[in-house]
Amino acid sequence: MTGKHFIEDFRVPPGQRVRLTNFDPAFKGKHSKTHALRKTQELCVTMGELQQNFFAERKRSLLVCLQALDAGGKDGVVKHVIGSMNPDGCDVANFKEPTPEELAHDFLWRVEAKTPKRGEIAIFNRSHYEDVLVVRVHNLVPKEVWSKRYDQINDFERRLAANGTHILKFFLHISKEAQLKRFEQRLDDPAKRWKISESDYTEREYWDDYVQAYEDALANCNTEDAPWFVIPADHKWFRDLAISEIIVAALQSMNIQVPKPTVNIEDIRRKYHSAAKEGKQGRRKRRARS
Repeated sequence: MTGKHFIEDFRVPPGQRVRLTNFDPAFKGKHSKTHALRKTQELCVTMGELQQNFFAERKRSLLVCLQALDAGGKDGVVKHVIGSMNPDGCDVANFKEPTPEELAHDFLWRVEAKTPKRGEIAIFNRSHYEDVLVVRVHNLVPKEVWSKRYDQINDFERRLAANGTHILKFFLHISKEAQLKRFEQRLDDPAKRWKISESDYTEREYWDDYVQAYEDALANCNTEDAPWFVIPADHKWFRDLAISEIIVAALQSMNIQVPKPTVNIEDIRRKYHSAAKEGKQGRRKRRARS
């Protein structure tokens, strides 16, 4: 099956302690950039076709969570991979700093509203995991609060899965060196300078704290129904290839069935298309006689 080896290579084994040092962020296997770009384009076409059938079937939903340190490539994945899907059946939700209204509810409240309906695919560009990551690193809530959220997240994802939502969670694993290089590229590119902020650099001081927080999230919230994948992200083209293959493989594994038509196709063809065809032929004959 398409993407099977990537699923096996980058899937975090359930029940195991995670060490991100065991995952090479610069990994690209034997793939060349040219081959990867061509293959990704082919996969995106397939993804678009599968999504169309998925939307028509309307029996299940798919939730894709993207998490990464700054410059890890979440927006790039949305643009180059998710962009192949029809917006009618695919929604991208961004979870940034909570609003006062969101803070007045439990941390999952704002996420619940963005989960996908049957037949739809939702992409979380950052997700409910921010509440065990940045919240933890910056001590925004006490440990006794955020430490309980792992179980709450597992319960939330288990409930989604029980109601027909397939879940894929991707951690885009970028090295500290590659991150700094991308920051420099943004400084040099006038079209991307708007992305740069002082916090991009100050957050690097918390790199080890974020790594620890991610390792705990990957270990504590990794189930058969909601698996984590650690995707090497130093090479953008390989990142996109791996994610597109895994999403396509997941959709293919669902054995999507396009529903049968609710009308009599032959009656519709005879009633409308045959009459239109006869009318067109009649006009041609009249023009020929004239």
